[in-house]
Amino acid sequence: MKKKKVLFISSTGGHFSELMQLKPLFEKYDYHIITEKDKFTYSFKKTYGKKISYMVYATRMHPFSYTFKFLWDCILTVFYFVKIRPKYIVTTGTHNAGPMCVLGKIFGSKIIYIETFANRHSKTATGRIIYHFADLFIVQWKEMLEIYPKATLGGSIY
Repeated sequence: MKKKKVLFISSTGGHFSELMQLKPLFEKYDYHIITEKDKFTYSFKKTYGKKISYMVYATRMHPFSYTFKFLWDCILTVFYFVKIRPKYIVTTGTHNAGPMCVLGKIFGSKIIYIETFANRHSKTATGRIIYHFADLFIVQWKEMLEIYPKATLGGSIY
């Protein structure tokens, strides 16, 4: 039986740490991981080999360079999407996840978004956008159901 193709994508830092809590799911699918490249995430190359790919690390604290890096990541998004062709995209968010989810939705991927554990009373920028078209939008705090009334309470993934 052929396994479903699932892309797990997030930015680095806490979002990536949350995404890696889903590791028990990886082997159930034909999976691929995408994150931003930094010292921490690049160390996962030893474990995941060709199953992990990287985008450029970008921060909005440097608006000029962020714009160019974000544009480059959009090009990489198209490249990776065509290469992987995921049936499902699972993300804990930010920077690189937004464009991938939009592209995936256009081409028929199912989008599963997990709003970050770090936000208990406010929306993230990426969550604010993806909420409107995600096939499954999961929050980790009960309070977030007031902000995202159509979301599913999944509880903490830690």
